[in-house]
Amino acid sequence: EEEEEEEEEEEEGVRITPQLLKASSGEFALESILLLRLRGRGIAHLGCLGDCLNLEWLDLSGNAIAQLGPLASLKSLAVLNLARNRVASLEPLGSCQNLQSLNVAGNRVSSLRQLRCLTGLRRLESLRLRDPLARLANPLCVTAPAYRAALADMLPGLKAIDGQRLSGRGSEFYQLCRDLDSSLGRGGGNAGAGAEAPRAAQPWVEAGFWEPRPPRRSSIMEEAYKQFGEVLQECRELSRRADDTIAQAERALSSRPDPNSFVF
Repeated sequence: EEEEEEEEEEEEGVRITPQLLKASSGEFALESILLLRLRGRGIAHLGCLGDCLNLEWLDLSGNAIAQLGPLASLKSLAVLNLARNRVASLEPLGSCQNLQSLNVAGNRVSSLRQLRCLTGLRRLESLRLRDPLARLANPLCVTAPAYRAALADMLPGLKAIDGQRLSGRGSEFYQLCRDLDSSLGRGGGNAGAGAEAPRAAQPWVEAGFWEPRPPRRSSIMEEAYKQFGEVLQECRELSRRADDTIAQAERALSSRPDPNSFVF
């Protein structure tokens, strides 16, 4: 019965088409779309969204989506926002190998079993099932209050759950502290005669750890810089045209006879 209801909901809602995608992104080819915001469009069926093979950032929040099948082909997708939809099965996302951030707050995920499909996503760092500020959650958050600890064990690569930094294996700070404790423990010993001489202190992080890393300019940033440059160029052109128009108006006004003169 639930599947039939979902099918009816999809039929009643909006279906994603090439025309909708091109109009929303400003691109002429679906393969050229890198960022896509389709928030609150009444979308119920993802249609041809799977043809956006190079898509990296996608916002589908506030729609009526229940089936995620077309997303399985988006191998470059890094950020996905599905908050406030009707999703129960996340199975297709198991193929999104580059996924790093996933927001499914306000959906129909009711068990940890439905999240096991994410275990193969080695780059997944942030997962949100609940958003208190927006008053969004999933049935799992109510039926299994300890779901965060279970998720941390199931997905050890996670660094944040529901926007909160983990203090377990997914936390770099926790790992550093554990390494420090181990290092100090190895250096301890009895101070009596015949005790082994203490070893020289060793750094507990690798050399260069605190050095700032060069910024990584992703294709998303490249596209943003490109669009900004185009807008800036348009502004400069408009400014030049305005200057020309003002100059022409001034010349026309200066060539007119004095309106107070009676000489014709």
